[in-house]
Amino acid sequence: MLIFFLPACSRQVYHIKGPAKSTKVAVLPESEKGKLPAPYEVFGKRYYPLPSAYGFTQTGKASWYGKKFHGRTTANGETYDMYGKSAAHKTLPFDTYVKVINLSNGKITIVRINDRGPFVKERIIDLSYTAAKEIDLIGAGVNDVKVIALAREVGKTKPENGSKPLVEITDLESGEFTIQVGAFQDKNNAEQIAERLKVIYSFVQVTAYVDDKRRTLYRVHASKSKTLAQAEKIEKKLEEMGFKAAFIVRI
Repeated sequence: MLIFFLPACSRQVYHIKGPAKSTKVAVLPESEKGKLPAPYEVFGKRYYPLPSAYGFTQTGKASWYGKKFHGRTTANGETYDMYGKSAAHKTLPFDTYVKVINLSNGKITIVRINDRGPFVKERIIDLSYTAAKEIDLIGAGVNDVKVIALAREVGKTKPENGSKPLVEITDLESGEFTIQVGAFQDKNNAEQIAERLKVIYSFVQVTAYVDDKRRTLYRVHASKSKTLAQAEKIEKKLEEMGFKAAFIVRI
């Protein structure tokens, strides 16, 4: 294993190259008060909230999903278990662990992203029943939360340098993204919208989806982007074209 040190402002970032893949780790920086963030134990491994310079934070509304989806296949191919602790997110990579804070009471849950959604523009995360119960979201159904990406600890610095955690850094804002323009009960309506968008975008598709009321809806996706920043520009353009419900989804 080869380690290359790269200075990045006052932070230490390392590239670790192995036979299968190349990834990054960083020395976890202290807060302004000189303290490291508290770790979380998940299946015997330690995870830390990522600083904003490396990570992902988002504030918005959370909802939850339960019996009507229990036993269905999630977007990553697993079977949804409402009694486990998982979540659906539109853009975070699968297997990302996040801390979710209920802003009305300060309660926290840690979940793994294994599904896509919620397919409503103003909501940012859909929690499993157990995760929602942990932060008292069941009764309210929807509440304001803060989502913070967590990083897995992969080692520590040498004691003579002051032992600090080394955490894995994942690029959460690159990948492949599209824009969901809308979801329609009438397939013909969806296809008509898709035909209009094909004049502008080379990638346009219509996919079927069964919602919690067992209705088949037809989603229209348009465009492909390699970064969230690019996708946000296209989302804004589509909103200006009149598609007010448009939002970004990772493919």
